[in-house]
Amino acid sequence: MSINILCVGDLVGKAGRSVLAETLPGLIKEHDIELVVCNGENAAGGSGITPRIFDKLLKYGVDVVTLGDHCFRRSEILPTLNSADRLIRPANLPKSSPGKGWTVAMTKSGRHKVGVVSLLGQMNMGNSDSPWTAADEALDKLSQEASIRIVDFHAEATSEKIAMGWHCNGRASIVFGTHTHVPTADAGVLNKGTAFISDLGMTGPYDSILGRRKDRVLKFLTASLPQRFEMAVADTRMYALLVAVEPDSGMARSAELLCLRGKSVETPYDSDDKSPNKFKKNRQIGK
Repeated sequence: MSINILCVGDLVGKAGRSVLAETLPGLIKEHDIELVVCNGENAAGGSGITPRIFDKLLKYGVDVVTLGDHCFRRSEILPTLNSADRLIRPANLPKSSPGKGWTVAMTKSGRHKVGVVSLLGQMNMGNSDSPWTAADEALDKLSQEASIRIVDFHAEATSEKIAMGWHCNGRASIVFGTHTHVPTADAGVLNKGTAFISDLGMTGPYDSILGRRKDRVLKFLTASLPQRFEMAVADTRMYALLVAVEPDSGMARSAELLCLRGKSVETPYDSDDKSPNKFKKNRQIGK
């Protein structure tokens, strides 16, 4: 008897949070989903996450929130990273970094333990330790506690993410890529039972350029004029991978990429994002 697990792509800003709140509870009921993993590293104004947003994601039905290269963007999240069991940053950051890189969560029925690890890619992603060594260490330790093990590989290069899928094949139940905000068409189950997709895509506003207003990004690209890349609001979608996993073996039986549409939001920010003026200093483009 398999159980259903849902992995949700990069949650981007207010629009992403809105479509998640709108669609996730019904999806959990419809598919009897036992565990939800969501990448929340762009949840607050498109960059980082706050304690308040983290708490709201749990209320919407998310069980584990993974992060990526913006995990420390908001300083107020640091105490939560050190105290929360269901919020993890990449495991291949320095050992002295706040928080932890993997966790074990219970399914909603309380019958099964699921290990979740977050990893950061190295190609075009800045400095981090080896994700391959970190994956080996995490999966080895998690195998002692949980038969079901999930890897979120937050990476830029498709080739690196495909390589991680094969590296973890047969040892992880699910390996999903995040970061690019563009869903890929390669969802499936590898030959040793690991469900894989190169990138889940974005949960957020698709009438945009990677979640940001098209006009602002195009003005910067075509005229080289400095711009604040404000969040977009329209064509909200949740992209997520629905995986059926056999809990005893920990291997996947099927994997399907879902797309659920939500309502557009009226404004790009709310009080959970804090003042958008703060984002001027971040110089963030797209991801």
